[in-house]
Amino acid sequence: MSPNTNIIISYISVLVVASYVAYATDPNQLQDFCVGVNNPIDGLFVNGLFCKNPMEVTVDDFLFQGLNIPGNTDNQVGSNVTRVTAENLPGLNTLGISLARIDVAPYGVNTPHHHPRATEVLTVLEGTFYAGFVTSNQPNGNNKLFSKILYKGDVFIFPQGLIHFETNIGRTPAVALSPFSSQNLGVVTTAAATFGASPPIPVDVLSRAFQLSPVIVRNLQSRRFQ
Repeated sequence: MSPNTNIIISYISVLVVASYVAYATDPNQLQDFCVGVNNPIDGLFVNGLFCKNPMEVTVDDFLFQGLNIPGNTDNQVGSNVTRVTAENLPGLNTLGISLARIDVAPYGVNTPHHHPRATEVLTVLEGTFYAGFVTSNQPNGNNKLFSKILYKGDVFIFPQGLIHFETNIGRTPAVALSPFSSQNLGVVTTAAATFGASPPIPVDVLSRAFQLSPVIVRNLQSRRFQ
């Protein structure tokens, strides 16, 4: 057997092993955690939703109506997100996708947040957005902001798990449509998770982390974030 033949056989073997490992990996989680139990009587939940009997499925299980209706942006941040997930569109269950309509009033903001289980594809339908995301720590210890002014028809990507935001910098309402790469993307709003956790994160921890006085931290913890 020639040396070249041995190389080819070795290469194919590596590909076969790699393929096996890829198919043997666990599926992505669809919730923050799923604590194991030895006895189903203790409680039974699935990573996602239970499946409906196929014989009882109807066409309405694959239909959601109302995404054409603007969300109410009359709130402290001037934005509203209407989500279409497996919770309100059952036919999405197990398909690994979901959708959201984002309405932002003039100079309003969809505040910094991240989706632990999904990449977001923001598509501007109306208005002008300033949007961006922050990378995780760089080799030099910095966090880099990738941001852009977006106009009607523009598409922008928010990679999975990274903090991002959108703000309407125009004088008219702005609307965007965002598909997600998970049926249950998860939403962690930065301010609400940090200062609105229950029970609260200790004041000393937040004071040191954000270089704020304890008085300011307590004031922030008393507020209701969206």
